[in-house]
Amino acid sequence: MSIDFEVLKAEALRLSPADRLHLVDMLAASLDADPGAEEEWDAIADVRERELDSGVVEAFPLEEVIARLEAHYPGEGQTSSSG
Repeated sequence: MSIDFEVLKAEALRLSPADRLHLVDMLAASLDADPGAEEEWDAIADVRERELDSGVVEAFPLEEVIARLEAHYPGEGQTSSSG
């Protein structure tokens, strides 16, 4: 790593949490290999929302989904979570 990177990193860490989050979003967006991916995800989200609103599909609480997955795949994906 160059000294410029270390200076940049130190300056970035001095930003407010909101500004750091904005910077992370901008940096992540700059790495996006497919500029149309965001629009595609938006379209998928719109379809899912309509399906939920119309009753075509049913939503389940996250805790229930996780419990089902853990029951179906015991021992898989066990990671520690620091909240």
